[in-house]
Amino acid sequence: MIFVQLGAGVGDQDPSSKYIDGFTELVKKIDDSEKKTYCVEANPKNIEKLKKCWKDFSNVKIFNFAIVPDYMNDDFIEFYYADEDKPYYQTFSCKLEHVKKHYPLSNKINNVKVKTIKVSDFFESNFQKKKIDYLSIDIEGLDFEILKNLDLNSYNITNISFEYLHLTKKEKKIIINKLNSYGYSYFGFGIDHNNFDYLFVKKKIFLNRLISKIIPFISNKHLKFLNYLISNNNKLI
Repeated sequence: MIFVQLGAGVGDQDPSSKYIDGFTELVKKIDDSEKKTYCVEANPKNIEKLKKCWKDFSNVKIFNFAIVPDYMNDDFIEFYYADEDKPYYQTFSCKLEHVKKHYPLSNKINNVKVKTIKVSDFFESNFQKKKIDYLSIDIEGLDFEILKNLDLNSYNITNISFEYLHLTKKEKKIIINKLNSYGYSYFGFGIDHNNFDYLFVKKKIFLNRLISKIIPFISNKHLKFLNYLISNNNKLI
């Protein structure tokens, strides 16, 4: 089994999230000695904690670079973070306005250059002719661009979850239409404990797809109700 996390943070080492991380929790509880985990984290300040998170688990690869869309050609790009977000700077983004949106009253917004890799290059280097059981995407401002760029024809991915908080209605519609067109169906919220991500599974279910069409236009309160209506009987993973 293969698990991929784009935007790993510090895993389950952050006290501000009560030492809970949905992806980490999912992978750690699966009893499979052959499972492989790939964690990508752009923030260099988080790497040591991320290594601590996975120190008791084998077959875990941790990468310290930023996943970027294929149209971005710079080997290094500027990332921004606010002093108030310490010690783990979870809102670490290449988009200054993204950080300012989270910390509008910040006394100081810092910047650092981070090595990049194009999303196509990363997948081609690691997942050619491999099945990815779960892909989690939470990369602070680039989620839409990465999902739009991801070549779903070339890679066999069973479950895809992505943070939706910063997507516009138009962006949600574009991504949902893309996932539906590649044989995915909406399966409710993903593994995030705050319900900040959508889960799509490679399975065609008419009702799930129908509900996904209205996701961009309704509140989470109403979406929670609709989640009870969808065909959600299969076991995750």
